[in-house]
This record gives sequence, C-alpha cells and structure tokens, in this order.
Amino acid sequence: MQFDEQEIMKAFRIYVELAKSGRAEAEQTKLYENDDRIRGLVDRFAEESDCAVIAAGEQLMLIPLARLSPFHMNNDTLKRNYLKAGALNADLYLLYVAVIVWIGAFYDSYQTAEPIRSFLSVDEWLNLMRDKMEGIKERGEEQLEQDSIDYGYRWSEIVKRWDAIDDIREGAKRQSGQTNSRLSFLDSVRRFLLHQELALEVGVNELGLNEKTKIVVQRYFMETEYNRGILEFLYGYADRAEEEEQSHAGDF
Repeated sequence: MQFDEQEIMKAFRIYVELAKSGRAEAEQTKLYENDDRIRGLVDRFAEESDCAVIAAGEQLMLIPLARLSPFHMNNDTLKRNYLKAGALNADLYLLYVAVIVWIGAFYDSYQTAEPIRSFLSVDEWLNLMRDKMEGIKERGEEQLEQDSIDYGYRWSEIVKRWDAIDDIREGAKRQSGQTNSRLSFLDSVRRFLLHQELALEVGVNELGLNEKTKIVVQRYFMETEYNRGILEFLYGYADRAEEEEQSHAGDF
C-alpha cells in the first residue's frame, strides 16, 4: 500500500506524541479512529517499538508489549519509584502478583470478558492476597521450584517475602494476619496503579478499573502469549481444589 507524504507526516506526528507522553489527545484520536490509512501507519510505527496503540475514551495510549520495547519500564525504575529503599526483585514480583490479584477480583478469576464489580477495597484486596499466598504455599517447596522454572517467577522467594512482611518491625500484629506493613505494601501498589493510570480512586481505600485497563485486559491480559501462564498458575490451584472438593462430596 502506497502512502503520500501528508499521510505519513500526520501518522508520524501522532506516533511522536504517543512516544513522548504515552498518549495523544482528542483531535489526534479522532483522526486515528476515522482514517483507516492513518491508523494503519500509526499501528505499524508502534509495532516497530514492540508496542500497541489503544483508544480509551477520547485518548490514544501507547502500551509496551515486550520487555525489549524502548518504552518498557525496567525493574530498577519501578523499584526506585514505587517501592521502599532497598527493595529486592522479590518485592517487585510481589507487586506484579498484587496487581494480577487486584485485576482478577474484577473478572471472576478471569472467566468473564467484562468486570463483575465496580470497585475493590484495600482490605478485601489484602484478604485475597493472603488467600493466594496460602494457596501457593500449599503446593510445596519442590513443586514451587519447578513452577519457578516453568513460569519464570521465583515463587518460593515471593511467598517468603510476603511472609516476611509483618508487624515485628512496625507495631502490633492483627489476629487476622492483616498487618500494617502489608497494608503499607498494598498502598505502594495502589499508588503505582494510580500513577500508571490503571485504576480509579472510587472512594476511601477503594479502587476501580478505568477504560484503559479494561481494554488492556480484553486484548492482552488473558492471552498466554503475554501472561506466560501466570494466571493459570495463580487460579488453577483454586479450580483444582474446588473440583476435588466436589468429587469427594459424593463419597458421603
């Protein structure tokens, strides 16, 4: 397909704006959505950077799809900007898991294409994290070592890091296991979600999905190509446990 100079420059200006700020505003969004040729060019520019362009409301956004993308935020930057001083890789992976668990709460364990709830409180999020960590520990050390190889996440280290986050250094421990330091950690994840425009602050300590996140989930989040089977790992054990419980129920 041949493009004239004017089309190329219009598309390139949109891509430059996306590359500079991560988004393009209403006028450029309208041009992108209404002109198939311009949209095709912008998408091709984005693909060369291992990115995708999504339209959310009246904005275009540039989403990195691979670690090699020049727009991908590296681990050191994430730790420096969103976690406490001296944060380890295990802290960062725990942040990733917390984000996945948060999103999963809206999508019925990833079995639905549309959200089934409007918000999640931090306290409920904390309970979900505790349940997931306990479920992972039940797999046993040997299985977790194999899972670490299969999924590229050091699950044993992640679980140990979660267990280490308690109130021994910070104050009194709650009987429920909901400790101040765990809440502090989730508050760091909350700030990450808000700063990256992945969440909306619905109420006090209540977060909801925004349009950007809904689109990313629908297009990419549930695809094994992008999630590397992490979702199956996090939620598969729950499904198996439920199946086993139902099968044993017939024994009585």
